[in-house]
Amino acid sequence: MTRHLLTGAELDRDELGALLDRADALKAEPLSSRALEGRSIALIFEMHSTRTRLSFEAGIFELGGQPVVLRRDELQLSRGESVADTARVLSRHMAAIGVRTGPDEMLDELAEFASVPVFNMLTARHHPCQALADLMTLREEFGRLAGLKLAYVGDGNNVARSLALLGAIAGVEVAIASPAEYTLTDAHGATLTTQPAEAVAGAHAVYADVWVSMGDEDSAVERRELLAPYRLDDALLDRAAPGAIALHCLPAHPGEEVTAAMLYGPRQRIWEQAENRRHAQKALLELLVRSEGRHADNV
Repeated sequence: MTRHLLTGAELDRDELGALLDRADALKAEPLSSRALEGRSIALIFEMHSTRTRLSFEAGIFELGGQPVVLRRDELQLSRGESVADTARVLSRHMAAIGVRTGPDEMLDELAEFASVPVFNMLTARHHPCQALADLMTLREEFGRLAGLKLAYVGDGNNVARSLALLGAIAGVEVAIASPAEYTLTDAHGATLTTQPAEAVAGAHAVYADVWVSMGDEDSAVERRELLAPYRLDDALLDRAAPGAIALHCLPAHPGEEVTAAMLYGPRQRIWEQAENRRHAQKALLELLVRSEGRHADNV
């Protein structure tokens, strides 16, 4: 059966640990693997991207492969071709298919009809590749994951959901502070609160995300008002554990969800997070494509 990475729940703790071990090795020697030599990877972007596109394109190249970037208006999807037929065609040419889109249903349908691995580069509900890089960054900083506490403050969005889901697999305690109007609906074992100070108490890392994401522009004024108490600044980080670090998945809006002093200061590991997207995703691609190769050998 073809293996996909749609939410991150497809990994167990041992696999996740091994993936992060591999990511560390690939970071130390970025050109040491040729796992994708002679193979092409489709990257479908229905939403704008900086980090996701850069990290996947560079990472696929470093693994010896060819990234094929596709936008919806460049595909027959824009003229009514079905997602299922698109999956069938891509599977004849590509070794794997990545998707950055809005509705999860599009990703799920691609995975249903593709005969090669499909991986989630971002959907409305999940952002597992970001969470993999976040866990890698935490482990770099603290030398472990089990027993750490991660606090997320802000909108209970796809990033918060993926941190809760993958954090639970890794043994990380996750606490999420959001206004009642934007509380995460499925906690995956995370502690939910409306009080930022409560969430960050004892936390080893405090995480922020933009207040107005793509698609939220119509409610921008309301969102900024409700989320104003959830700003990540020195005062909030001071409530966390000694030596706690600030994290942010970017892009950031200094003065809104995070202060400039925090974003560019010594207490953050935000730019390491951004780099670690590439290394964690390379380890993921190795896992998916090699799993597919073993499956093909057994057919």
